[in-house]
Amino acid sequence: MATENSTNTTSEKIRDYGSRKKTLMRMGGREMVRKQHELGKLTARERLDLLFDTATFQEVQLFTKHRSTLFGLGEKDIPAEGVITGFGRVDGRVVFAAAQDFTCSGGSLGEMQAKKIWKVMDMAIAAKKPFVSLNDSGGARIQEGVPALDGYGGIFYRNTLASGYIPQITATMGPTAGGAVYSPALTDWVFMVKRSSYMCITGPDVIKAVIGEEVTNEALGGALVHSTKSGVCHFAMDNDRDCINRIRTLLSYLPDSCHSPLPIMPTSDKPDRECPDLNSIIPDKPSKSYDMKRIILEIADNHEMLEPHALWAKNMIVAFIRIMGCPVGIVANNPRFGAGVLDVSASDKAARFIRFCDAFNIPLLTFADVPGYLPGTRQEWAGIITHGAKMLHAYSEATVPKLTIVVRKDYGGAYIGMCSKQLGADYVMAWPSAEIAVMGAEGACNIIYRREIQEAKDSAAKRKELAQTYEAQFNNPYFAAGLGIIDEIILPMDTRKRIAFLLEALKEKSEHRLPKKHNNIPL
Repeated sequence: MATENSTNTTSEKIRDYGSRKKTLMRMGGREMVRKQHELGKLTARERLDLLFDTATFQEVQLFTKHRSTLFGLGEKDIPAEGVITGFGRVDGRVVFAAAQDFTCSGGSLGEMQAKKIWKVMDMAIAAKKPFVSLNDSGGARIQEGVPALDGYGGIFYRNTLASGYIPQITATMGPTAGGAVYSPALTDWVFMVKRSSYMCITGPDVIKAVIGEEVTNEALGGALVHSTKSGVCHFAMDNDRDCINRIRTLLSYLPDSCHSPLPIMPTSDKPDRECPDLNSIIPDKPSKSYDMKRIILEIADNHEMLEPHALWAKNMIVAFIRIMGCPVGIVANNPRFGAGVLDVSASDKAARFIRFCDAFNIPLLTFADVPGYLPGTRQEWAGIITHGAKMLHAYSEATVPKLTIVVRKDYGGAYIGMCSKQLGADYVMAWPSAEIAVMGAEGACNIIYRREIQEAKDSAAKRKELAQTYEAQFNNPYFAAGLGIIDEIILPMDTRKRIAFLLEALKEKSEHRLPKKHNNIPL
């Protein structure tokens, strides 16, 4: 018969449980935690503490262990298998998460770490709740071989299954290389931390060995590179704390799933608030630029906006705002950069954002001021035809409420691309400053009146005269409004008021499309 002091007693088993758990909670140990902090990085558990509301995080599969014995792994303990998984509440809403622990074997992904991540992703999908991945890993656990690669495959598969079903957010908060980079690319939103995170398919050493090019990790795949050049990164943050806080902000705009209602935030703003400053924002000179973000901020609840991809393809703006507490997706040309012209990157940026908003039932509001598509061999060879078609496809495919406001130029094919009525816009408005035409006056006259200009005694004067006539007809919205292409001409100061009322009227909108497996967007 066991005595009270036997190791088989319930109290001893409980003490043993506490001791085991305490050991695992230390992660890689005091020295490894110190090194993590010296790199300017928080630990995985510190990151999760910031992400979730106080004392709400529930850990899943803490005691999971690897089972490989190759290359000395049989004698190596990796606490929690190098990843912390579970769920908790963010501003009161349930969110699932996985945070790789760099203090434990460099956060390397092996068979059992992958299975922990699979488990929590499966839970998020079943629960219809957002999933957040905090990546900080040296890559695949090479000692385990192919099972580690299979682990990535299972993550990619679940990223794809969850796409458009639940919001997926990845924060790369340390190194991410090789196959590991494809999970962030498959998710909806990618965060990076300046000077401490990078993503690349092949690292500097491999690049030097194969093609002789010398480059640093930061120059190859740092946060600024991916947020300004490649467009892989949506948000480049200064440190871990800012990164986590911005993730929390983003989640506040997103529903739990495609079947969940949009989160409505209390607001003291009014639906009929006038915006008198907008009456003077458009310059009198057509070639002069202005900042479209001023318009967006002016109409938004409490003048607040969350802008992904702020540093990439700056001629196009995509952003989240709220109108009477309800999230709204903004797509807008920005004349401050390249006159707001559409190009390959701007088209990709807008198309992906449009499809995200449509997948999660977020209404779309488009502000158009676009002179056309960027001309030249560089754009044609880069595939502007295919990339531009992505925007057309995305807008046409979207069934959420779609409002369009033409604030100034809206020319040619780009007029169609910025959510014209024929791409399914539910309501198109224009300011009195709007210009809707096939092209600018001078270019049009060079085609329409070529002979008259050539035969005139003073061709320059004739061209100017004819251009003025053309402008008188098309450099205003009334011709288009007369044809029903524009539903309403509004004063700029009334923009917020009209948007608020229209969104309220269209909130129950539904469309039924042709039955099919899926669209074939020109990728």
